Amino acid sequence: MKNLDLFINKYNNDFLNLAKIDQITIKKIRKLHHLILKVKKKRKKIIIAGNGGSAAIASHFSVDMTKVGNVRCINFNESDLLTCFSNDYGYENWTKKALNFYADKGDLIILISSSGKSKNIINAAKFAKKKNYHLVTFTGFNGRGELSRLGNLNFIVNSKNFNNIENIHQYWLLSVVDLTSIIKI
Repeated sequence: MKNLDLFINKYNNDFLNLAKIDQITIKKIRKLHHLILKVKKKRKKIIIAGNGGSAAIASHFSVDMTKVGNVRCINFNESDLLTCFSNDYGYENWTKKALNFYADKGDLIILISSSGKSKNIINAAKFAKKKNYHLVTFTGFNGRGELSRLGNLNFIVNSKNFNNIENIHQYWLLSVVDLTSIIKI
């Protein structure tokens, strides 16, 4: 039981330390909020994507940003889209191809990869940069993955624990939803 208690206390303390929002993160959240308000004002949309747990976070953010933040937001979690594009273009290119079909000038692209090494997400980021979309990335592992260097705005969780990284990504993204619902301009 002592080992269990030690694990739980360490896990909790690690998460709480990561969850503290420092001044750098506050500036990034403000910048993201500003970008989202510009998207809303110009009647554009947010496109958000990730793999696995990050896809679930993208889905949650997308629904809440649309409903609560009143900003159009889509994600690519439809199994028919994912399997069709993966089959036709290769898994490493499906997200890039989805952006090619769905993104419009002025849209905001948000890409999530805890490791920052997901090839399909990196290829999508390179595509977004090439097309001059404003790109926001969410990564972990202290920003060691390639994705953390590709965005115009990069959120990095300084952890190697996937669950903590994903929980912090969700925490930051949903704080922006609530901020958008409260502070309009």
